[in-house]
Amino acid sequence: MTRWLRVALATVLALVAWSGLVLFGARAGWWRAPAPAKNDYASVLKAAERRYAATSRGNFAMVLIDRGTMAGSYFASHGRPVDGDTLFQVASMSKWLTAFGVMKLAEQKRIDLDAPVSRYLRRWRLPPGDFDNEQVTARRLLSHTAGLTDGLGFLGYRAGQTPPTLEAELSHPRDAQATSNGRIRVGARPGRDWRSSGGGYLILQLLIEDVTDETFNAYMRREILTPLGMTGSTFVDPDPSRLADDVDADGTRISYARFTALSAASLFTSTSDLTRFLQAQCLGPNGEPPGRGVLTPAALEAMRKPEAFLFGLPVWGLGDILYAQSPSGGYVIGHDGANAPAINTTARLDPSTCDGIVVLQSGSATLASEIGGDWLFWRAGVVGIDTLAMFEARRLLMLLGLGGIAILAAGGLVAVLGRGPARR
Repeated sequence: MTRWLRVALATVLALVAWSGLVLFGARAGWWRAPAPAKNDYASVLKAAERRYAATSRGNFAMVLIDRGTMAGSYFASHGRPVDGDTLFQVASMSKWLTAFGVMKLAEQKRIDLDAPVSRYLRRWRLPPGDFDNEQVTARRLLSHTAGLTDGLGFLGYRAGQTPPTLEAELSHPRDAQATSNGRIRVGARPGRDWRSSGGGYLILQLLIEDVTDETFNAYMRREILTPLGMTGSTFVDPDPSRLADDVDADGTRISYARFTALSAASLFTSTSDLTRFLQAQCLGPNGEPPGRGVLTPAALEAMRKPEAFLFGLPVWGLGDILYAQSPSGGYVIGHDGANAPAINTTARLDPSTCDGIVVLQSGSATLASEIGGDWLFWRAGVVGIDTLAMFEARRLLMLLGLGGIAILAAGGLVAVLGRGPARR
């Protein structure tokens, strides 16, 4: 029995070591093609052009930022031409801008990020859940750690459908994605565990309106978008002359969705406006402070501080996705967006260097996030957790499974052969 225990322990240790090696190798990009040289922006743009040509029949806009300055761009379409001022609907990237709106209220002392959010809500209340609703705070809603288990995803409302009121949407979202639970309630213990919740940002939209006595879009335009120079951006009623065609994956033109969940999914913006948004989070060329007076540098730093964790790794701040640690210090931050049938967007920034990328597109469900993952590997030398989960999970499972089978087989063989000849 002692020999079997030794073999079993060695097998378990080998399995743990193999799993660690595979995960380390995946994060380090061992199975990826070598990234271009650090200053080779032309190769990065060319690779994006090839990806677009191979996978999309829609519209595409991309900007690369080097030390706060636009270093290159690529625009393509299968319909009306697009350029830096063309407006795209950016889905969940809307949440990043919404987070700026909430942080502005906190800096103005109009809300306390750590107070129960119920203190500020007048038109709707969280229904009873499995845990104390008073533990739901703006800080936890921003970081998806409030224990909400709705999992929302909003599909929006198409032509002929009237979006409901904000209160009705909070009580019963009629445009929930099929994979969503859809019930906005506290179904898990609030704290550090990350659970994606579009419902949480719907609550933050209500908070902004109830605190300011303004519509969400009016407040965001006045306090965030216009001061940052994002004058073409809006959560409602985009300029139709600047609007990119929305298309399905097969290239069929479709109408844009309208949303009650403006804060979570409805922002229309351009690469030019988002470039200004990224630049405003860095020290300006003439010494302008990060935040440009809309938020203080301290508020930006607070947004980048880890608040939510997955598998022990920091993944979210106060509205910022933390894609990976930057070689220069801090985190590469940003946000992706995706919505049916084929919208996918990303904006990512290394605040320590002011290097960044913006990709807006329709016609593919994953193209922008794939390119954003390639950019992260190029700039930071590491594969993001989002890329591993979305695009490399099958390879990881295969490597883990094949290695695990080989180790178990080897352990069993050693145990059998190590028994020696039978005693007479």
